[in-house]
Amino acid sequence: MFEIKAKDNMGRVGVLKTKHGNVKTPALMPVIHPRKQAIDVGKYGAEIVITNAYLIYKDEELKQKAIDEGLHKLINFDGPVMTDSGSFQLSVYGDVEITNSEVIEFQELIKTDIGTSLDIPTAPFVDRQKAEDDLQITLNRAKEAVEFKKENGIEMLLNSVVQGSTFPDLREKCARELSKLDADLYPIGAVVPLMESYHYKDLVDVVMNSVRELSDSVPRHLMGAGHPMIFALCVAMGCDLFDSAAYILYAEDDRLLTTRGTYKLENLQEMPCSCEVCTRYTPDDLRAMPKKQRRDLIAQHNLHVSFAELRLIRQAIYEGSLMELVEERCRAHPALLDAVRQLGSYSQDLERYDPRSKKSAFFYTGPESLTRPEVLRHLQKLREMPKKRDLIVLPPTKKPYSKFISGKLGEFYSYGEEHEIDLENSDFMVLDVPFGLIPLEIDEVYPLSQSAAPKIRDVDAIEFLEDFVMEFSEYYDQVLIHSRITNDLDLGLYNKCIDSPDIRYTKDDTRKIKAIADYQFGVGAGEALFSGNINIEKSKKTGKIRHIYDGKVLLVNMRASDAFLVLSKEGAKRLHNRMDYPKNRVVVNKDSEPFALDGKSVFCKFVVDCDDSIRSNDEVLIVNEEDELLAYGKALLGACEIKELQTGQAIKTRKGMGK
Repeated sequence: MFEIKAKDNMGRVGVLKTKHGNVKTPALMPVIHPRKQAIDVGKYGAEIVITNAYLIYKDEELKQKAIDEGLHKLINFDGPVMTDSGSFQLSVYGDVEITNSEVIEFQELIKTDIGTSLDIPTAPFVDRQKAEDDLQITLNRAKEAVEFKKENGIEMLLNSVVQGSTFPDLREKCARELSKLDADLYPIGAVVPLMESYHYKDLVDVVMNSVRELSDSVPRHLMGAGHPMIFALCVAMGCDLFDSAAYILYAEDDRLLTTRGTYKLENLQEMPCSCEVCTRYTPDDLRAMPKKQRRDLIAQHNLHVSFAELRLIRQAIYEGSLMELVEERCRAHPALLDAVRQLGSYSQDLERYDPRSKKSAFFYTGPESLTRPEVLRHLQKLREMPKKRDLIVLPPTKKPYSKFISGKLGEFYSYGEEHEIDLENSDFMVLDVPFGLIPLEIDEVYPLSQSAAPKIRDVDAIEFLEDFVMEFSEYYDQVLIHSRITNDLDLGLYNKCIDSPDIRYTKDDTRKIKAIADYQFGVGAGEALFSGNINIEKSKKTGKIRHIYDGKVLLVNMRASDAFLVLSKEGAKRLHNRMDYPKNRVVVNKDSEPFALDGKSVFCKFVVDCDDSIRSNDEVLIVNEEDELLAYGKALLGACEIKELQTGQAIKTRKGMGK
């Protein structure tokens, strides 16, 4: 029903399958009024729409036509249609003249593709008792709807809406309980007042605390979200579907949507984009038109902008630059900047979904970039890596640093226990934004080398470097910090200046590949993989390591784009023999064993378990339930998704051990 095709952060490009066709997500569902349809939204890019089943139910003429001819003919749309149950009317008027089971039965009768139970939308910032009471009714009705669907053989897909007002724990509770009911989609409801009042920071809390308890195997729908300026942020939080009547409501009021906000026609001297409407007409042309013609053209512009933004977001997911887009979009308004900063407090949640390696480089766009999953992941890895007695900290050079650091290194300031420096017992690291300390042995690994930051550092970046150096210094007996760093940072921890011509960095390829293996697969992987008569083959053109052998037996290849190690058959055996279960492993059931041995790819539904630390694009071992090595390959999803999804490919197998 839902399959993930690409991912970045918590954002995903997916395919939602319905009876009336497939929908590529993230997607916008324009709201279609059953009696006031203004323009053909399908003509401008809509693959799915939403309309209100309750409004149809209350209008005898529309009701009969929908029953006789079907919903799709009624609203003149051939693609998938979602229907709301009347919850919006319930929130506005306090009551509706239909029961939960009646609205489910009616939605099935008119052949909607995706129906909705009659939840209780609880406004933001209400008192807790009301939120709890409403939540219990919503849960009871969701359970009733799922049971009614099963008992009556209803074929339509079913929405179960997450409520809980602005109480994070109630949002979590609602999402957790709904996930047990086996619904098909999970909308996050009652957020329109937050967006209308620019409470985007609170929106982040509502969405993140809902999504963290929802299954990864189903689409999440942010109800009422229709302004393109927030799409990127919401997709990064895991939202797949949006709906709104903003495109036509704003047009009625002569307002044009853009990714930078909303423009009033009366204030425009230039058209705001390059869509067909904006290139064909001037603001004066629109102002001179009859109201209906002007409204329809502005609505077309609003749809163009919205669908163009979703295309841009999907492309950003494919190339791994979603967070750069989020940080760019959130500078359109101070309240959005608050939101992206609040999202940084959920870095641990985001990291579980973020791919290990991406096609796009990491661009530092401001202090918000310091809370991205890639930074958090590197700092965690760095703390776990084996350490020598002393630390030598160097200033950044051109990347990769290890290629351009050589000869006498200059003056250093000393901190900690004073003793003669033993270079063989010292870690050499570069201090740079945004990853803090970068060991020279692993400096080519993604994203440490594939990153860029401004030369002029902002205050937050300087404080980040100062704090991290002071924290990390505790791991070492003595720390030598280059004088160029102490001139720029207020570290307050050095004792004296040392100018020693003996402090030099000597490259060691064997040490390098072992460090990369430890960083990639876990501590101990370097020794496991690279024992024996190690032979390192480099590219004649670039000088980079390409293949690593034990004698003439290939162990690993080093991928040129990100310096990660790609296992060979022998490399997989060595890693499996030395790394404890379940490290680096994906466990498949007995049905999948012969296919894995034969080198066939592994699908999610055949996975029994996997190492929780696996992320998308990791190199993994494929084993059976007795931990016998069957194959090795590349993870296409993170561990949390592999465990939950029942459709789609989990591992792209490189080779089966039976071949």
